[in-house]
Amino acid sequence: MSTLEEWTSQACRELGVDAAALDVNLVLDLARDVAHHVVRPAAPLTAYLLGVAVGRGQQPAAASAAVRRLALAWPDAGAGSG
Repeated sequence: MSTLEEWTSQACRELGVDAAALDVNLVLDLARDVAHHVVRPAAPLTAYLLGVAVGRGQQPAAASAAVRRLALAWPDAGAGSG
C-alpha cells in the first residue's frame, strides 16, 4: 500500500468517510490544474470547496469539471504565483 493510500484510508477512518466512495484521481487532477493554472495555495482550498459542494448534494464529477474549466481558463494561466 502506498503512503497516499494509507493516508487516505486512515484519514477516512478518522473522519467517518467511506473510502470506497472516493475518487482520488478526480481530486488530485483538480488540485493539479488549480495549482498549475491559478496559484498553488488555491489547490487545497479548491479541494475543500469541492468537498463542501459534494456534501451539499452536487455530483463530484460535475463539480470538479466545472472548477477545472474555470482553472484552465484563468487569466495568466500557468503563472502559479501569488
